[in-house]
Amino acid sequence: MKVNVWNTILQLSKERGVEPRVIIRAIEESLKVAATRFFTHQENIQIHFKPEKGELRVFAVKRAADDPQNPAEEISLEDARKIDPGVKPDDTVEIDLPSDTLGRIAAQAAKHVIFQKVRDAEQEKIYEDFAPRLGEIVTGVVRRVEDGSIVLEVNRIEVALPLRDKLPNEEPVRGDLVKAVIVQVLRGNKGPQIFVSRTSPRFLARLLETEIPEIANGTIEIKEVVRQPGERAKVAVASRERDIDPIGACIGVKGNRILAISKELGGEKIDIIPWSPDLVSYAKAALSPAKPVQLQIASRNEKALLALVAADQFSLAIGKKGINVKLASRLVGWKISIKQEQTNE
Repeated sequence: MKVNVWNTILQLSKERGVEPRVIIRAIEESLKVAATRFFTHQENIQIHFKPEKGELRVFAVKRAADDPQNPAEEISLEDARKIDPGVKPDDTVEIDLPSDTLGRIAAQAAKHVIFQKVRDAEQEKIYEDFAPRLGEIVTGVVRRVEDGSIVLEVNRIEVALPLRDKLPNEEPVRGDLVKAVIVQVLRGNKGPQIFVSRTSPRFLARLLETEIPEIANGTIEIKEVVRQPGERAKVAVASRERDIDPIGACIGVKGNRILAISKELGGEKIDIIPWSPDLVSYAKAALSPAKPVQLQIASRNEKALLALVAADQFSLAIGKKGINVKLASRLVGWKISIKQEQTNE
């Protein structure tokens, strides 16, 4: 049967960004399924479809038999000779779908592919496009809030920013531009689900890479990031070159680099900490902006440290709601206790 669908396939391919072979394979699958309504005995159905040449055949292959027992695989010799008069017992016969039936089935198959198979291919392409982009920052337009998430549109694709992953004091409204980092890409029954976050430590790390060339080119390495989203963060950095000051490079002239990132995070305070292989030195720095008088290991088994601070540094070391010492503890991986220095008056 002659069919003229090649131009339609090419147009669909271009519009939907799906390879022609994917559409052709989908049409073949749909034809096979539709043909089972005509061939009702689970026959071996074959598809010969070359749309670029305008060729389409759908047929079942059966063996001619004097006394057929299996209608799925056998056809009577009498019926076989109606198709090919020269058929002998045990010869195979190709039984074509009648042209009117084939035309109807082909139209149904094409329609089904357009509404289902091509959509499936589109969804798979979205997954393949986004899955390798985990950890990448994207900018989306706020479209709506539903099911506990803010729905953003990123390059015509909808992604979800769960409400728990937005900063505490921000309330984006429709039309706002929002930056976030891709944290999860899942296959779902309704297509791929893409989740982004503004509270993830990875978001801050990516913002630092964007703003600070020395991090982007690998001269400065981010060793660890911990956050209390919207309030405070601590970032441990180390330089791979002796003449590069990692703290100064990250903060920038008059703090311009770190202030730009803090502004994106709703005023979140960001402490840049010099990483050190020496636990005590590292922990002392981690308590910034406080400056401990002394810091010592209280228990190696319990991974506990004790920091001694002056009276005027005590509240600074602990921080609002205990955030500073909690973040410092998470940064170094040891529990830090704060004790006020006793003065002799």
